[in-house]
Amino acid sequence: MEVAERQELISRLCSFEARRAGTDAERRAANDLARALKAQGRRVEIEPTYVHPQWAAVHALHCALGIAGGLVALALPIVGFTIVFAAAVSMYLDLNTRFYILRRLFFRRASQNVVSRGVRRDAPARVVLCAHLDAAQTGRAFDPGPARLAARAQAVLPFPLGPFRVLFWSLALLLPPLAARMAELEGGWVSALQLVPTLALIIGVFMLADIALSPIAPAANDNASGVATALSLAAELDADPPDHLDVWVLLTGAEECQQEGMRSFVRAHREDLPPESTYFVCLDTVGAGDVRYEVSAGWVVSFNMDPRLVELCEAIATADAQGEGRYRAKPLSSGYAGDGLAARVRGYPATTVRCLDEAGRAPGQHTAADTPDRIDAAALARAHGFALDAIRLLDRDVGRQQR
Repeated sequence: MEVAERQELISRLCSFEARRAGTDAERRAANDLARALKAQGRRVEIEPTYVHPQWAAVHALHCALGIAGGLVALALPIVGFTIVFAAAVSMYLDLNTRFYILRRLFFRRASQNVVSRGVRRDAPARVVLCAHLDAAQTGRAFDPGPARLAARAQAVLPFPLGPFRVLFWSLALLLPPLAARMAELEGGWVSALQLVPTLALIIGVFMLADIALSPIAPAANDNASGVATALSLAAELDADPPDHLDVWVLLTGAEECQQEGMRSFVRAHREDLPPESTYFVCLDTVGAGDVRYEVSAGWVVSFNMDPRLVELCEAIATADAQGEGRYRAKPLSSGYAGDGLAARVRGYPATTVRCLDEAGRAPGQHTAADTPDRIDAAALARAHGFALDAIRLLDRDVGRQQR
């Protein structure tokens, strides 16, 4: 699939406007992509699942419970501490795709994953090319100003930064002053310790409420670009198959409500896909910038990506830097997360290939400016070439392991 064909596919996918998780537009987009994979000669299944698309409202409620618990603790410290602790536990488990507590209170909607299995069931290993097909909501939090501010903050911090890290740790930091109130330790210092995380949670409620009420992005870069690249890679690998890998394609729904589609897929295919011989290569926001390969990611805490896949990516990046410099690839430690997190949390080898600009941003992400005309053909080519090199190198590495 040539770059022009990938751009055409991106435009077609964006024609399914407002393809938020659980919508008819998402379903129609999934059906269209299934037809595209069938036209490439692949077997395709559409696997239904049920998801909770109201992620912003879910976490606004977590923050609101933190604020309420702090207020209740002024009169009833034990009750206030319990409320905040329960909210923090729920938020932690939710963001790590482990277990849903508060999210279960919200309505569910039907979503789907587009799954194309490989044809070499006897292969010693399999690689799953993954990209999400749904679109995100916009909001003031994603405007260029806040995005630039976050990028500048990340540039000077020694650890990955992300919005949910700020919100979760604000909840966690409420617990010590509330514990002090339980121990009947009063004073200005207790109120001061409680004030800062409470202010962060108040800001979080307003920003999340704004996202929940905002329209849907066109989502050309995030992530029609990844879908087009996954289909392009599948076509090339089908034409020249790896010797030791069975190639699957997974186009997930509901990634933008924090990886519910991937969570469902992994739970459904645990027996089909042994963790010791299944590799997830995720493609996300590859339509502008230079190549980045994830070495760690996570909404709350960092999960290291698979060391073997990271080493292969490092080898390609080093060789490229000493040669033609086509990819300009660098490692990425992210305070955000994509589908690779849900796979990694469950023990699967995974990493994500992205493209970011010099400031470390995915241009236009979650904004109305994320349109097909802003996709950079050169970035698509870089991401495709880097991911293909990584899969070829993985194939050789699996072959060496079999000797």
